[in-house]
Amino acid sequence: MRGLARTHAILLAQRGHLIGWVPVCLAIGIGLYFSVRFEPTGVHYIALGAIGVVSLVLWHRGGEAFGPIGLALVLVALGVGLAGIRAHDVAGPVLGWRYYGPIEGRIVAMDRSASDALRLTLDQVVLNRVPPSRTPVRVRVSLHAAATGVGIPSEPGLRVMTTGHLSPPSGPVEPGGFDFQRHAWFARLGAVGYTRVPLLGIAPAAEGHAGLALFRIRMAASARIRAVLPGDIGGVAAAVTTGDRSAISQATLDDLRASNLAHLLAISGLHMGLLSGFVFALLRLVLAAVPYVALRWPTRKIAAGVALLAATGYLALSGGNVATERAYVMVAVALLAIMVNRRAISLRAVAIAATIVLVLRPEALMGPGFQMSFAATTALVAVFGWLRDRDLKLGPRWIQPAVAVVISSAVAGLATAPIGAAHFNAVAQYGLLANLASVPLMGALVVPAAVLALCLAPFGAEAMGLWIMGLGLRWILGVSDWVAGLEGARTHVPGPGAGVLPLLALGFLWLLLWQGRARWGGIAAMALAFALWAKSERPLGLIADNGSLVGVMTPAGRAISKPKGAGFVARNWLENDGDPTPQDAAAARWTGRIGPGQVVHLVGKRGVAAHAGCTAGQIVVASVAFAPADSACRVLDPDALRRTGSVAIYVNDGKLALRTAREVTGNRIWTAWPN
Repeated sequence: MRGLARTHAILLAQRGHLIGWVPVCLAIGIGLYFSVRFEPTGVHYIALGAIGVVSLVLWHRGGEAFGPIGLALVLVALGVGLAGIRAHDVAGPVLGWRYYGPIEGRIVAMDRSASDALRLTLDQVVLNRVPPSRTPVRVRVSLHAAATGVGIPSEPGLRVMTTGHLSPPSGPVEPGGFDFQRHAWFARLGAVGYTRVPLLGIAPAAEGHAGLALFRIRMAASARIRAVLPGDIGGVAAAVTTGDRSAISQATLDDLRASNLAHLLAISGLHMGLLSGFVFALLRLVLAAVPYVALRWPTRKIAAGVALLAATGYLALSGGNVATERAYVMVAVALLAIMVNRRAISLRAVAIAATIVLVLRPEALMGPGFQMSFAATTALVAVFGWLRDRDLKLGPRWIQPAVAVVISSAVAGLATAPIGAAHFNAVAQYGLLANLASVPLMGALVVPAAVLALCLAPFGAEAMGLWIMGLGLRWILGVSDWVAGLEGARTHVPGPGAGVLPLLALGFLWLLLWQGRARWGGIAAMALAFALWAKSERPLGLIADNGSLVGVMTPAGRAISKPKGAGFVARNWLENDGDPTPQDAAAARWTGRIGPGQVVHLVGKRGVAAHAGCTAGQIVVASVAFAPADSACRVLDPDALRRTGSVAIYVNDGKLALRTAREVTGNRIWTAWPN
């Protein structure tokens, strides 16, 4: 009874602070849906509903102390259900084989691939001899070599045709790695591929479609910006105003990532906050300059309403991707709080914004954008709220803005660094320096200049605003180039185990949201997460899901079976090892020895024909179909790997043990493993 009373007292102490746990409980449910290795069926959802009903009873009858436990269980069950509904709502056909032939569709998105090729997303797809019921809703095609056609840069919505290769979205490059199949499922991408044949425009862009009209406006604005500001400066200006990154070179992108300034390209919380904050402050200043208006009208609410309209326009102009929608929701919650006389910046507002995003797009939880955005926002609001509540001054008034910038950059950097390292296997050592030299200029010059250019655009005088904007961006790119060139600018780290990031997030949230001395337990959870990360072991061997590449761990690092080909897979393996070695250098390490056995990689029909025969303890990986005369070894050819996905090799009790991507991900709605 004493323990029950103690629990009762602890839960009562959390009254008034529980709203912050609403998105946390939803996220736990969503995470559970994505972590199970089977697709829930009607029976599972009935059982989930029964748990929800029991939890509702507990919420209703548990009183002020135990009622929140019931509500938490309801929210967890709701999170599972929301994720399942969303996964089935976006369901569409996925190409089940490799396709070569005519590809026809309408351009609905443009970007660039990791190899710097222009990439088009097409809908209303038509494929030769593929019935509509099996044709993907969307396909994505990279334009290689001569594949450039009339109207591609300037006519979004144009219907085009080409001849190219398509294949189903691939699974993780290694078991437990990033699941592109899942990402493609929620993007409604049923096939990806490339073409080397020039595109032909076969029908003009249709009129009357609001989404395509906005797309055309975006791309027209991007083209105008790049005409005034050529090169990477224009590409970055187009990215931060319209969301079009197709004109930024890979070298500039690498510099921005190495200096931790790549977040400036994404139209996210920083840009949306700077834009709406600038409009809000400017309008309040203008209205305050008119005594009659300032004394009689609610100028603060009017300014908030106009800033919300500006943010809405920015959302439409930028293309409305997930990151921008997330930022818009956060800004909208803050501005609406001002309009109803509530505190605009609080953990409550962050919780409401996170809840809205998770309800609308549950899959966003699994991406680094959502995780880093809300980690930074939560940490900033918590730290500055703590300073405000204790009435701590940041020095003399004249230096307070500079101190605030330093604190915000440091807090945001510390909050997002582990997440960035977990997803991208790198830490920008001088990211704080680069952000201190760049972010203030983004707010003081680049964003106001962008607003000025927009205001002058109807008169054809936007070049003045863009020229000013270019001055700021030239400085920012100079900073990124200088910082990226410093010795040790980027430190590579191995990827963590599956449970590290969730444990780290829960410890972080417990520290910030829980009331009382028990909150310091969050630090212990975070320390445990880092300890588990430090002890994470990488697989001794890795096999690509089509047999095109093999990697074996050696004392000098991972050895790759060939110096060229399958570069995307090789790069991801080495990055996950925390090893920035180029593929050709990693190939020089190759011996094929792995623990007590050996891996033999047979490339092409010649490699299979030249194989002398199997020996016990060997794993033979072939890039083409292979059926050895004897069965002394384990053979993995494309047919076998198609059923298993990529393979990791470990040593268990002195023997080689295999773990497949299929075993890790299970049979989900987006996997479509063959029998």
